[in-house]
Amino acid sequence: MVTETTRETKQGVEPGAAEQTRSGRWYRPNVDIIEKQTELLVLADMPGLGSDLIDIRFEDGMLTIHGRVPARQSADARYLLQEYGVGDFYRTFRVSEEIDASRITAEYASGVLTLHMPKAEAVKPRTIAVKAG
Repeated sequence: MVTETTRETKQGVEPGAAEQTRSGRWYRPNVDIIEKQTELLVLADMPGLGSDLIDIRFEDGMLTIHGRVPARQSADARYLLQEYGVGDFYRTFRVSEEIDASRITAEYASGVLTLHMPKAEAVKPRTIAVKAG
C-alpha cells in the first residue's frame, strides 16, 4: 500500500496545521517509534541522503528531523517525463517521555535514520524490594 506523504506549500501555511514557515516541496518520512525499557528508538525512512545532510534537534520535548535532499539534475534540465519528486524530508514530534538529551545518538545506513533516545533515570522502571515485617 502506498501512502501520500508529500507536502507542498506556497503561502507558508497548511490548512489545519500549526503555522508553517517552510516553502517548496518536502516529504514527511515514514517513521516507527519503539518504546524499550531504557530508550525510545526512532526509525525514519529517508533515502538518498548522506549523514552530513541530516539535522536533528531535540529541545523542550520536541524532536525535529530535517534531511536536505540535493537536486538530482541541474535547474535547466528539460524533462520528457518526471515522476521522481525532489524535496527535503521534515518531521517533528512532541516526545512525552523524559529523555536524557545529552545521550541521544543517531546513525544513518541504507536510507534509514536510527535515533536512540535514552530515557532519563527518573522515568526508568525500577524494582522495589519488599521487606518482611
